[in-house]
Amino acid sequence: MGRTGSATAILAAVLFGVSTPLAKLLVHDLSPWMLAGLLYLGSGIGLGLVRLTRGLTAPQHGRSERSLHGTEWPWLLAAVFAGGIAGPVLLMFGLTATSASTASLLLNLEGVFTALLAWFVFREGVDRRLVAGMVAIVAGAVVLSWGGAVDIAGGWGPAAVATACLMWAVDNNLTRKVSLADPVDIAAIKGLVAGGVNVGIALALGAGLPAVPTMIAAMLVGLLGYGISLVLFVVALRHLGTARTGAYFSTAPFVGGIVSLFMFGEPLTAGLAAAAVLMGLGVWLHLTEDHDHEHVHEEVEHDHPHMHDEHHRHAHDGPVTEPHTHKHRHGRLRHRHAHFPDAHHVHTH
Repeated sequence: MGRTGSATAILAAVLFGVSTPLAKLLVHDLSPWMLAGLLYLGSGIGLGLVRLTRGLTAPQHGRSERSLHGTEWPWLLAAVFAGGIAGPVLLMFGLTATSASTASLLLNLEGVFTALLAWFVFREGVDRRLVAGMVAIVAGAVVLSWGGAVDIAGGWGPAAVATACLMWAVDNNLTRKVSLADPVDIAAIKGLVAGGVNVGIALALGAGLPAVPTMIAAMLVGLLGYGISLVLFVVALRHLGTARTGAYFSTAPFVGGIVSLFMFGEPLTAGLAAAAVLMGLGVWLHLTEDHDHEHVHEEVEHDHPHMHDEHHRHAHDGPVTEPHTHKHRHGRLRHRHAHFPDAHHVHTH
């Protein structure tokens, strides 16, 4: 399942990275607030339609995903507030008092904050190889965003940008808490709330709605880079945990840089080449991780998508499809195998 998580995390980064140069084509026609709002709304509305039109009448035994539980809503709402409202607001205000080069460099803090919160607050497992991979990926992102002039002394602008990154890191870690629920539901709710807030702020600041073709284009980009990408990100959270997923997702700026080479004829720079080497090294360190030790699974009852593997050995009254979801109980088990901090391997080291 670790390979599934790695693949979906990298694909999420690719989609988000591709959306950045696409959004750049639209930024001249829209205010930053309006563009952000339409990108989020495109995600929320598009995924909402997917949710409404797919097998809503499927029999209980045929469900492959489950709805959010009542106890999960506070986590999701807190994540939406942190990442969909507080983060964008802090970023936009911070950009008014921060140079573009400084802001680009500071935005790399999201991956760092995400990993630090996962390791030290939410107690995900960590080892030296994982840290080395994370350092290499972040170093590649720093090289890619280096503008040659950084000014973080004085002023509240850089502090606001850094705090926005912290809010997105909080969002990533809180979303992990609900990642066993339907990822389409999670991404749709995030998109609708964040999109509505950002469009509302844009209108309050005097921005008008764009022409219909521009609006549709922005929303389609949002569905791709914010919606489908977030669905894949949530699936990766299930299998890899927050720190590893965030590390893979930190490669998105490199993808955007590669796409920009072809879209805008931008030159292949030494920074882009160095970022490729560093990020490639970091991804390789993560892909070749072998976290293997004896561990104990305590007895637990929960509900999530699963297949009948070594952790799910239970009978059904009738035929089922795989993966499927239903409430099931795990007995206490002690064994040893390679694993990641997924829903069945949340333990201290």
